[in-house]
Amino acid sequence: MQKYLRELKPDKFDDLIAMNALYRPGPLEYIPNFIKRKHGEEAIVYDLPEMEEYLSDTYGITVYQEQVMLLSQKLGGFSKGDADVLRKAMGKKQKSVLDKMKGQFVEGAKAKGHPEDKLNKVWTDWEAFAQYAFNKSHSTCYAFVAYQTAYLKAHYPSEYMAAVLNNQGNIDKIKFYMEECQRMGLAVLGPDVNESLKGFSVNKEGVVRFGMNAIKGVGEAAVEDLIAEREANGPFTSVYDFVSRINQRTVNKKTIEGLIYAGGLDCFKDLHRAQYFYAPPTDPVTGLERLARFGNQVQANTSMASNSLFGESTMADVKPPVIPECPTWTLPELLDREKDVIGIYLSAHPLDGYKFEMQHYGFTPINELENSKGRTIRIAGFVTDAAHMTTKKGSKFGKLVLNDYSGNQEIVFWEKNYLQYSNYLDNGQTLLIQGVYQEHRFRPGVMEFEIQSIMLLDEVKKKLTKKMTLWMPLAKINQELVMFLSDNLKQNPGNTDVIIQVVDEEDNMTTKMKTAGQRLAINDELITFLQENDYIRLSLELS
Repeated sequence: MQKYLRELKPDKFDDLIAMNALYRPGPLEYIPNFIKRKHGEEAIVYDLPEMEEYLSDTYGITVYQEQVMLLSQKLGGFSKGDADVLRKAMGKKQKSVLDKMKGQFVEGAKAKGHPEDKLNKVWTDWEAFAQYAFNKSHSTCYAFVAYQTAYLKAHYPSEYMAAVLNNQGNIDKIKFYMEECQRMGLAVLGPDVNESLKGFSVNKEGVVRFGMNAIKGVGEAAVEDLIAEREANGPFTSVYDFVSRINQRTVNKKTIEGLIYAGGLDCFKDLHRAQYFYAPPTDPVTGLERLARFGNQVQANTSMASNSLFGESTMADVKPPVIPECPTWTLPELLDREKDVIGIYLSAHPLDGYKFEMQHYGFTPINELENSKGRTIRIAGFVTDAAHMTTKKGSKFGKLVLNDYSGNQEIVFWEKNYLQYSNYLDNGQTLLIQGVYQEHRFRPGVMEFEIQSIMLLDEVKKKLTKKMTLWMPLAKINQELVMFLSDNLKQNPGNTDVIIQVVDEEDNMTTKMKTAGQRLAINDELITFLQENDYIRLSLELS
């Protein structure tokens, strides 16, 4: 539809109404004619001159039920009631009714002096039109809403996408629209106790912020109290200020745990997420428990001071606790906890470190498996829900769920595959699995992924890259580039042949150079260099 609209270059609202009605099975075939007629590249022809009055807006193409109704009255002398019966018969594809009305139409139109052969053609066209007849008033409403939302998406993208996300009923839809945000270059930040509202919202910088209501274990009353406190007394300045001001009846320990897992307290830079849950062996009290005690003491002192004759002067200050240091969570740990409470990965994606592999090694996205039935393909992703199990007969088998950016697929390891590949059944592993997506041998209609081979995603560059070709413009070659490639080749010997194609764009000449028998192991340093110098074009030949 976007392609057709770019070709049409609509300059009036009528064009949008017509395109909305035409963009359906059946009338789709008329869109190229519609576009050509608008731009004067195809003649606009009317079967009868009288038809121009009602078909000129759509360049001579019948698009709407209303056009048929008006023409049946003008040409065939139909009453408004007859025209409405015709509309209903078209909409419901009532062939017997249409056949009866044909005679009425032809006789009425002949009486007005119209030639019978033209009338039969018009009616035949209308019968074909009945297969896809559309109501103009409906198309007008849809086109108007589409035009408004397209305008908002173009000019207020953050606000628009926040509104769209707030109106999704399940996490899969939210994931889909968050991917659309990513495609648009629109950041979606995680929850934040100083910025988030109940649902998705837009902060002062125009960035979409995740809502606190979406966090598992964080109740609506807690969110309302947090927002009310923040609006009444300003943002929370530190985690100590936070625990001192919250309503501990609603914002309880479970609520705070959910906020921490989701990254809602990351705005307080003094602590990282692991510190809230770390309890040192010498004093086994978690950071969160220390903070909760501190908050209780501050609130108790404040309450006593407000009821004291002498006020705050009688109360000693409560010193903030020292939260013990500990290692930060690894990225997989952090993401697992994030997904537990939100349902999706926010801070990063477990495959972000493998973007080069996902882009260059011909993996089939998991959501396209249906289009790859019966072919040997490679899929790649990270493992969740891994399980080692035993059948009723005592045979061992296993299963895992492989996840990529597009979706996930359960893969079962039956006895033979289990013996060979059971060590890969481990949550958090990143794998390449080669096989065939096909119908289950013993369960008709059930699809499964038949495994042929498995390797770690970390091994892909080393094992699958047969040859790497680098295309680089002559004008960009300098000493720094030559030294980097030379040093990288010496420091990373491997199994990949390297070809360098130097392109002289001015003289339209290309020189091909080999690396004198030296082979390379593709490495992260090289990948980073190529990404930073994007004038170098890369192609890989895979084994």
